[in-house]
Amino acid sequence: MERYEEEEYLACCGSTQFAKEMVKASPFASVHEAVAAARDIWFNKVDVNGWLEAFSAHPQIGQSPSPNHPAAAAQWSKGEQSTALATATTSTLQELLDWNARYRHKFGFIFLICASGRSTAEILADLKKRYPNRPIVEFEIAAQEQMKVTELRLVKLFSSKIKSTSKGDQHATVSVKKAEDRVSIIGGHLTKTSESSFGKASQISTRTRPPITTHVLDVSQGSPAAGVEVCLEIWKGTHPRPLFGEPDVGGWVIQGSSTTDGDGRGGQLMSIVDVVNPGIYRISFNTGKYCPSGFFPCVSIVFEIKESQNREHFHVPLLLSPFSFTTYRAR
Repeated sequence: MERYEEEEYLACCGSTQFAKEMVKASPFASVHEAVAAARDIWFNKVDVNGWLEAFSAHPQIGQSPSPNHPAAAAQWSKGEQSTALATATTSTLQELLDWNARYRHKFGFIFLICASGRSTAEILADLKKRYPNRPIVEFEIAAQEQMKVTELRLVKLFSSKIKSTSKGDQHATVSVKKAEDRVSIIGGHLTKTSESSFGKASQISTRTRPPITTHVLDVSQGSPAAGVEVCLEIWKGTHPRPLFGEPDVGGWVIQGSSTTDGDGRGGQLMSIVDVVNPGIYRISFNTGKYCPSGFFPCVSIVFEIKESQNREHFHVPLLLSPFSFTTYRAR
């Protein structure tokens, strides 16, 4: 059971309210439990002032952290921006700084994006894409990006604990390496799915991917799960929704199927449409074939898309180990 101080959580997310709530909710049995608590606290317990406090704790993309920032936060921030700084030229960096200033003047806070693994050109393109958004839409997107950064830093925090408490242990060294690998893997998946963060903003643009997507991570190996068979279905039974405890034979209609690629991504499970049909959906994974010695022969995730959400993006990942799994919706 891991327990951390308020200052350590403050390095993960610059909201004092968030850090205090994380201390109250601790200790956590695993990083996955900590991330789940963090998402609930950030979106349901931290107020607008707390969001703005967290935003202001970040350096502007392309600039160094303030000396007042916690040492860990400053170090992590430099690492998160390393790709952007390595790919920047004098002209692109100046353009990024100019657009950052325009963004802050319009919205009242700095441009926030999970920059891990992203080049200056990619960040600049996203900044320009988000700039036309209404302030209320952009505020929500910035909060989603903050949560991505927080998740990455929580993984780093937990992996550093393993490293500091297990020095000299060869088995612990392997554990640290796996934990650090997971940081890289999860970071890659977060940045690659960043378009799903636009949510309501996608109402004003044509989709470039299906409205429902997934990917699978093998958390026991710290790697994407390739070769997992995936099936997407929609409920079309005689009842408006599946009835708990009653057979559902014939009620589910297949929308599409695929197999995860080397990056763990589920491929195209349905057509690319601007408006998705509301209803009850089910994504099923053939986990027994992927991991024959595991506890789960298959995993099914059932969720509902409401009429008011028919233009949003639904990315529903599966984080799998032989004896556990977890999921969430990335917007």
